[in-house]
Amino acid sequence: MSYSMTQEEENKEIARRYKDLLKNSYQSFTKDDKKLIRKAFNLALEAHASQRRKTGEPYIYHPIAVAKIVANEIGLGKTSIVCALLHDVVEDTPYTSEDIEQLFGEKIARIVAGLTKISHLKKDQNASLQAENFRKMLLTLNDDVRVILIKIADRLHNMQTMDAMPPHKQVKIASETLYIYAPLAHRLGLYNIKTELEDLGLKYTDTKVYNDILGKISDSKEQQAAYIKSFSKTIETSLDEEGFDYYIKGRSKSIYSIRKKMMTQGVDFEEVYDKFAIRIVYKSNPKNEKFDAWKIYSIVTNHFHPNPVRLRDWISQPKTTGYEALHITVMGPNGQWVEVQIRSDRMNEIAEKGYAAHYKYKHHNEREIGLDGWLNKLKETLENQEISAVDFVENFKLNLYSKEIFVFTPNGDLKAIPKGATALDFAFSIHTQVGMTCRGAKVNGKLLPISHVLRSGDQVEIITSNAQKPNIGWLDFVVTARARARIKAALKENEKKIADLGKETLTRKLRHLKITLNERTINELVVFFKLKTSFDMFYQFGLGSIDNNQLKQYVASRNNAIVSFFKNRMKRSSPNPDLNKTEITEKFDLLVFGKEEERLDYKPAQCCNPIPGDKVFGFITINDGIKIHKKDCPNAISLQANFAYRIMIAKWIDSSKQEFKVILHIKGIDHVGMVSEISQAITGNMHVNIHNLSMSSTDGIYEGNVTVSIKNKIQLDKLVAVLKRLEGVTKVTRIYKHT
Repeated sequence: MSYSMTQEEENKEIARRYKDLLKNSYQSFTKDDKKLIRKAFNLALEAHASQRRKTGEPYIYHPIAVAKIVANEIGLGKTSIVCALLHDVVEDTPYTSEDIEQLFGEKIARIVAGLTKISHLKKDQNASLQAENFRKMLLTLNDDVRVILIKIADRLHNMQTMDAMPPHKQVKIASETLYIYAPLAHRLGLYNIKTELEDLGLKYTDTKVYNDILGKISDSKEQQAAYIKSFSKTIETSLDEEGFDYYIKGRSKSIYSIRKKMMTQGVDFEEVYDKFAIRIVYKSNPKNEKFDAWKIYSIVTNHFHPNPVRLRDWISQPKTTGYEALHITVMGPNGQWVEVQIRSDRMNEIAEKGYAAHYKYKHHNEREIGLDGWLNKLKETLENQEISAVDFVENFKLNLYSKEIFVFTPNGDLKAIPKGATALDFAFSIHTQVGMTCRGAKVNGKLLPISHVLRSGDQVEIITSNAQKPNIGWLDFVVTARARARIKAALKENEKKIADLGKETLTRKLRHLKITLNERTINELVVFFKLKTSFDMFYQFGLGSIDNNQLKQYVASRNNAIVSFFKNRMKRSSPNPDLNKTEITEKFDLLVFGKEEERLDYKPAQCCNPIPGDKVFGFITINDGIKIHKKDCPNAISLQANFAYRIMIAKWIDSSKQEFKVILHIKGIDHVGMVSEISQAITGNMHVNIHNLSMSSTDGIYEGNVTVSIKNKIQLDKLVAVLKRLEGVTKVTRIYKHT
């Protein structure tokens, strides 16, 4: 639908949106506050007067919408609202940072400068420009967390209004959102925004799946509302008798999280049992808040049986995001499991508003706010300038979504660390030097290796030795970003010393052979020894891996090295006319790339094992040509977010000439001859080869895997359908070997 407002209608709509921003704000404003916000609005209105959005709407709609998210959903005050209104002024209009500072002061100018998008990125072909962009954005966390909060609001509104963009841009922006912005929103306690970002991300990266789940949720809305009413009615009388001031509401699980459960558990939509949660929010004072929560817990469990392994007490020990609540899963009416969340109005506000709400209530709670500690620790991650942009973002992401456990120091202090963390991770969380010299740990008084995975409630004492040094094996078991970054930095420093020594050694040896070490010689040596970079070569000489005889072989072939290098290059870049044509058809005729539908050489990525018929995309690697990944590959979001410029459109055009291995997981009710029936169905009915069949039976239930060779997705779908029709078979799913 095309945009068709008159100038007068536009002006009225702009005024209405501006009033709505002030009226529904989380904060209350003084006259001076309103004056400052109005000044920012007038400047933005004038600066963006000639600009339009892709939809045809006036550009000013966007800064007003971002300011509204900042004010209503994040709960920030006048400074952030002013910055949100001005966030695109310096980037898109003639106004400069100096103009903003002169009109609004140094603090607002600094935040607006942090929000201005980075246009002059480092043009390094081996690094991701998008990762570099993320890195610079994350660096602003060190200065003022409001920069990131407003940036998240900006991204949310862009995602909400992305329909007018071309599909390839939608996928790129949605992938970035799922890769970094949604985890950041989660880490800053903005759960509502995180949920919306994830759902919108899925909408554009996998539209069909998004619409399928959305339709099923919509179909079950009336049934869900009736269930919540029935559940609430059962406990309301008891809550009223105890004199609680409360309300109960239902909350659907997000489309993205339902999809995630379907994939991780290998179940259908109908089999996801906790598709919605019931939230009880009560009024209380700081003194009775915790007591009241457990009282409500007692009332709920008097009426409904709890699942004891599903109790989560985030009140006694809040998450490091600041989140507090009691979560219980109970057997509700009609034998259905229901998650019940119990929160005070204060806890609910922190859960809804995240970071901003901490400071409203900080005087009520003298415990250290976990988020402050996290932001302070982040400074150390930012110190390391040696790490590549992609590694930086990957390391940073490690701790964004991680679940937490709590362990005790020898003195009885409680520390939060990610689930799956080892004793070495814990050592690095205490201090870098403790990690670097860690040689063991006493866990609950027992001496254990540094690779030991810690559990909640462990008491840990780190044992150090000055003789200990980090080694590359440590990277195999540490999970925290801090530990990985510190170990990599130490290893890199050591490699540099060895490479410097190698360069000196090589220079001396070549001088003896009357050869000068210059750029040409270095390139020849790298090619001759089949290494990737000059640093690798110097490092190998430093280690002594390349001896004098090998160096003499290089000297002997030196005159021919350049010629053979270019010959090899020519062979790789131009097809040999003498190649068997059938072989070419079989190798290249399955996939076409780009708008021109070119036939190129490629390899299937081992992380997702794509087969003909799967939805795929091409990814240009640095050293291994084009690799194809499934669109729902576990690594797809990361690749599309970080390396958009190396993604190629790809589609299957002919899949009749090759066979591909696929693993199917089969489950069902056991009976005599079951395995024989499965084998017969596969080989007899479908004429498919079985490579491996592994089944086990326990108490009348069997399950196992079968590896088969199939030609394409159509054949695979038919095979699955045939297996599902067998008597006793309850489930057939395709599984992947993740690497």
